[in-house]
Parts: sequence; C-alpha cells; structure tokens
Amino acid sequence: MSEKVSMGMGKPIPPSLPNPKHYTVEFDETKDPMHPYNWKRSTKLFTSILICSGTFVVSFTSAIFAPATKSASKEFGVGIEVGTLATTLYVLGFASGPLIWAPWSELQGRKWPLTLSMLIGGIFTIASATAKDVQTLIICRFFAGMCGAGQLTVVPGVLADIYDNTYRGVAISLYALTVFVGPFSAPFTGGFIASSYLGWRWTLYIPAFLSFVNGGISFFFLQETYVPCLLVAKAAAIRRQTNNWGIHAEHEMLEVDMKDLIDKYFTRPLRLLMTEPIILLVSLYMSFIYGLVYCLLEAYPYVFQEIYHFNLGVSGLPFIGLILGQVLGVSYILSQHTTYAKRLAENKNVPVPEWRLAPTLLGAPVFTIGIFWFGWTAFTPQIHWALPTVAGICVGFGVLCVFLPCFNYLVDAYLPLAASTVAANIMLRSSVAAGFPLFSRQMFENMGVQWACTLLGCLAAVMIPIPFTFRTYGPWLRRKSKALQ
Repeated sequence: MSEKVSMGMGKPIPPSLPNPKHYTVEFDETKDPMHPYNWKRSTKLFTSILICSGTFVVSFTSAIFAPATKSASKEFGVGIEVGTLATTLYVLGFASGPLIWAPWSELQGRKWPLTLSMLIGGIFTIASATAKDVQTLIICRFFAGMCGAGQLTVVPGVLADIYDNTYRGVAISLYALTVFVGPFSAPFTGGFIASSYLGWRWTLYIPAFLSFVNGGISFFFLQETYVPCLLVAKAAAIRRQTNNWGIHAEHEMLEVDMKDLIDKYFTRPLRLLMTEPIILLVSLYMSFIYGLVYCLLEAYPYVFQEIYHFNLGVSGLPFIGLILGQVLGVSYILSQHTTYAKRLAENKNVPVPEWRLAPTLLGAPVFTIGIFWFGWTAFTPQIHWALPTVAGICVGFGVLCVFLPCFNYLVDAYLPLAASTVAANIMLRSSVAAGFPLFSRQMFENMGVQWACTLLGCLAAVMIPIPFTFRTYGPWLRRKSKALQ
C-alpha cells in the first residue's frame, strides 16, 4: 500500500503545472549570446588556451620523470624496473580517472572537474617530489595520473561545447598537439633538470607548480561551457526575477542513478569494445600509437646515451624531431580543413564520419616508414645521429595523422554514445601505453635497436589497412551496429 503524500501543515497538494514544457528554458534558436557557440572570439580563445595548456601540463608531467628514474631508483635502493613504475602508474591513472571525471562533467559541468583535477593532481605531484620511499612515489604518481585524466576526458567536451562542426576539428587538432608534444618535450627538460644541481625531485616540483598555476587561473577565470548547466543558471535567474518557481531547465529534473552511471562509463565501454569492431580495431590502433609514445621515452635515451654517448640532457634533444613531425602533422590536417568544411556545407552540415579518416591514409604509411628508418639508422654510432633524429619527423607526423583522425572518427561514428566510446578508448589506450615503459628498454637492449624497431614496424604495417578498410566499409558496419540502432 503506497504511503499518502502530504505537503505538511495541512496544506493541500497544489494543482499540476498546465504544461511543464512551457516552463522549460531553452536557448534562442539563433545567436543567443548565452550559448557558448556565440561567445566572443576572445572568450573562446582564452578558454581554449587555458584548457589546452592544462592538457599540456598533464601530458608533460607523465613523462618528465622518465629521465630521472635512474637517479631516484639509486636513492631509494631499488632497480630501474621498479623506478619505472612511477611513469607506468601515472599513465595507468589515465585509464581509471575517466570513471570519476566523465560523469562529474556531465552532471555538474566542466569547470570544477577541470579545476579540481589540476589542483589535486598538483598536490599528489608535490607528494611524489617529497617522497621518502619508492612506495610513496609510485602511489602518489598513480593518483596524480588519475587526476590528470580529468584534462584528457573533459577538455574535448569543452571544445565541443564552444565550437560547432565547422571549427571543432581545428580546435581538437590543437588539443591533440598538446597531448603529444607534452611527453616529447618532457625528456630533454627532465634530463637537464635531473643532471643539474636541482636533482630528480625538481622534475616533479616544476610540473606541480605549473598545475597549481593552471588550476588557480581556472578557479577564478574559467567559465562554465556545458549547455545543460548554463540553462540551469538561466532558469534560476528567471525564477528570481519573476518569482515563478515552475520555471526550470531539463537538467534540473535529471535524477542521478548510480547504476546508470556505472553502465555508461564502465560497463557499456567494455561492452562496446567487445561487440563493435570499429571501436575495437580503431582503439587498438590508437593504443599502439599511444603506447609507442611511451616506448620512445625509453628507446631514445638508450639509443642516444648508450650508442651515441650523449649526456642525460642532450640525449633528449632528438625528441625535437618528433615534435617537429607532430607540428607538420597538425599543419597537414588543418590544410585539409577547408575541403572538409566545403563537403560539410554541401551535405547540409551533416558530417559523414569516414571523411575524418583522410589524413590517416597518408599518416599510417609514413608512421611505419619512420619506425623502420629509425631502427636501421640508430643501431650503430657509425651512422650519424642526425639520420635517426630526422626519422623522428616521420614518426611524429604519423602519430598525429593517425591518432587524431581516428579519435574524431570514433566520436562522429558513435555520436549518440560519444561519452561511452571515448571512455572505452581512453581506458584501452592508457592501459596499453602504461605497459610499454616496463619492457621497452629491455627489448631494445636484448633484441638490438634495428630488430626491436623491425618488430614495431611490422606491427604498424599490419595495422595500415585498418583506416582504409573503415573508410570503405565503415558506413555498412555502422548500419549493422546494434549499439547504434
């Protein structure tokens, strides 16, 4: 028997609203100044720079400790493999963080997940820098990585909030550049710091300070961009002005169900990986690309320290070749933007996901060539160090031209399930990438540089058909997808 509902104090139940939809606030159809699409260009630019700089800090922090691993391991009296866990567990934190930051950003908005993840991540990085034993170091690095995942998870959502289909690809391209330039600029920075009088602990103090600066600026100046939360604020303002407490936003009627959150951000992503060939194969390709980034954190120091006998700081400078390749990759992708925008306009602003894969058709072969080139020019000091360094340009170009279009393809192809798709992708690629630092140096030492790169190059070659296949058969597979029906 249901319990009788009472207003209390003998008050009768008031009549229902005539039509709740008439009391729901929305944005005006065109040029509503409150909608992020219509913000001033300066506001969009400031927001983009702030959040992308946060992404750079997080990715930079993930790799800056790698050159300091030997010094820290020696101080704590442990092997290099144990010290490497400080990098591995940070990246593994990327895989678990989306379970916290993704649902929070869709319930409470973007600002506070971004701000708090930076500030709390900075605290854990300070804790890592002051660690008295290796256990504290690696555990705090894991939680710092978990906080860092807030940037990787939420920033694409912010860019989608403030840019429409025409310019979103450009914004995501620049975001992707920060994701990869960070790990490749960290080795020579960390190498010079660790080999100086500052010591290895300052490879953690400095990124912690950068996190605090970014988090502090976000706390005071970052505006909320999530449309449902902006409508909640609009409804609250109208209620105060009119005293009509029936006015509301749809987001206010949302009831949080923990079961639904677990399904959306954990169960469903795993199910999509197992049942959707597009998500599985594209995510595997992206995981290999992302893993190779952290593989090179071990391979480059081995090549340029052990074979070419550079010192700790100088041995990281060849990473500049990879950064240059990434800049060229982004430039190539942006050069295709005009063509994409034209096709989008001709198709009545309805995107076709397979259009996103065009840069990958060039990037995949160039990436594979770069790996073979590096391996067969870096195995002996008799070959000048410039040749393997130049090979990094091809690798960096391929990394961007494969990873970024594939990411955009997954989002466009599974737009109704974008949150679950991105969560599945981040969990898989971060889990795979976390393992690479643990075996990369041993692989290059025991197999030899040329044969280790031959193995990696063959894996890259096997994956070249993936974007070609989905460019042709992607529409058919999407029509057959049960998840999209």
